[in-house]
Amino acid sequence: MSSLRIRDAHAADAPLLAQWAQAMAWETEHKRLDPETVLAGVHAGIVDPARARYLIAMRDAPLAGDELVSVPVGTLMLTREWSDWRNGEWWWIQSVYVAEAHRRQGVFAALYRHVEARARATAGVIGLRLYVERDNGNAQRSYRALGMDDAGYRVFEAGFEPPATGQGASD
Repeated sequence: MSSLRIRDAHAADAPLLAQWAQAMAWETEHKRLDPETVLAGVHAGIVDPARARYLIAMRDAPLAGDELVSVPVGTLMLTREWSDWRNGEWWWIQSVYVAEAHRRQGVFAALYRHVEARARATAGVIGLRLYVERDNGNAQRSYRALGMDDAGYRVFEAGFEPPATGQGASD
């Protein structure tokens, strides 16, 4: 098994990241996402680090002869949440996806350890969080093996439809 390296995503990665986000939504929640919306969302996150930061795990793969090519094998997105209780930031791990052929090979662990090291080295970061589907036992075991614990929260939401074209927030 070749070694992994982690890098920040670039604009050229957006189509692959959008494809993986759609695959993850289908695999974990049986939700079909609108491809154009997801691609626009990924682009928005890549160009604005205040919104999100995407990381990609790369693995060297043989090409022809002894030549190697570096291929993307997994990703995650980071967002931030301010905690007034602790006067610091939680980094949220979201949009985790590992390409099927590379699962159970330490890809998520490498991404997580990379994020954990960055978080520990960044002043004001108080910890890492993520949410996971209740029935996703494999993911939960992976997260526990990395030292994460169930925080005891349930996530509630109230979703909103975007305003119709031509209508603004002041309408």
